Amino acid sequence: MKKAEEFTGQEQSSMGRVLEEESALKEFGLSDLLPRLQNQGYSAERVARRRRWLEEKTKVSLRHIGDCSFDTEELRGNIENPIGVAQVPMGVAGPVLVHGRHANGLFYVPMATTEGALIRSYERGMVALTRGGGVQTALLEDENQITPTFFFDDVSSALEFSEWAPQHLMQMQAEAARSTQHGKLTSLKCYQVGRQVLVNFGFSTGDAQGMNMIVKAADAVCRWVQANYRISSYLIFSGMCSEKRASGFLMSRGKGKRVTAGALLPHDVLKMYLHATAEQMFRVWQSTVIGHLQAGTIGYNGHYANGLTAIFIATGQDVANVVNAACGVTSFELLPEGLFVSATLPALSVATVGGGTGLPTQREAISMMGCYGSGKVKKLAEIIAAAVLGGEVSMAAAIATREFVAAHEHYGRNRPK
Repeated sequence: MKKAEEFTGQEQSSMGRVLEEESALKEFGLSDLLPRLQNQGYSAERVARRRRWLEEKTKVSLRHIGDCSFDTEELRGNIENPIGVAQVPMGVAGPVLVHGRHANGLFYVPMATTEGALIRSYERGMVALTRGGGVQTALLEDENQITPTFFFDDVSSALEFSEWAPQHLMQMQAEAARSTQHGKLTSLKCYQVGRQVLVNFGFSTGDAQGMNMIVKAADAVCRWVQANYRISSYLIFSGMCSEKRASGFLMSRGKGKRVTAGALLPHDVLKMYLHATAEQMFRVWQSTVIGHLQAGTIGYNGHYANGLTAIFIATGQDVANVVNAACGVTSFELLPEGLFVSATLPALSVATVGGGTGLPTQREAISMMGCYGSGKVKKLAEIIAAAVLGGEVSMAAAIATREFVAAHEHYGRNRPK
């Protein structure tokens, strides 16, 4: 056994941290730590055992949390320390008629939320769009992003690397392909800042959201660069790709699916279903654009986040991606025939395989739209864009006609019978 003085500085530092943690645990109390159980404990018996332990600790009954309708082993890979499920109310909005390259027909959109009036509003907008002839949709781009940072000794070395990297894209593509069968490195662009270079890698990810996939592939590429070029070091994340954060980069570069939806709302449809005129709706859009500019908002929209969050929860998407997915632009245009409306989402991160999409309730919700499984993610993106447009139209009409507060009073906070 080593004597204390024989340990390296790094080993001594590590030992010090362990002793500090052990001391803290003794003070905190080992009995206060959640039972880990073997393999995280995903069997029904082990989940129940953890739940009972927590009930004893908190003195709270967890009967509803424990009321899970599927095999808890299916939670493996989606969560740690499972104690049951969160039962979020789920409704459906629609129908919305979609005319797209990947989505065609009438669709009913599942939405999970606790906000009263939300689904009713989205449904009103979807129905109006459908009665007006439907929504045209187009998926414009499909590329997820990750941006590592490479560090150099000086500015000229960083510049040389910025010139070298694009010339070796094919070798980097081959290296990325060794780490994943589904993700493909499609592009790179260098951004030099002083003596560091941020390299934005674009990946196609198939039907998966794919962030974990492309992080692994990008790390393999970074290791290849380190072995084949003189760099000081690198970090796998710079933050430039805007994963789960809003930024101007999303508007120009995009992240995930860039999709747009547009429709004409004739005057009679506006009057019958939204109780508003084209001029009233356009005035709301114009005035709120000014408000967004005054606030320095990234993009412009009424409430993309509302619909996206409800759809994401219902269909098992990574809900934190609402932050980037909700960056987009809603546009209203006055025409002789009525009002042309559109919604463009440049950073819609969704999947039809992997993650939470395979859990039983979420799989049922995606299947409701005919979007579960391989080859369906572009269809899902177009349906979501059309649904989000319905929400924009309905909210604008509620503001224009001063029905906004009354709608929430009627469907939401007063718990109507």
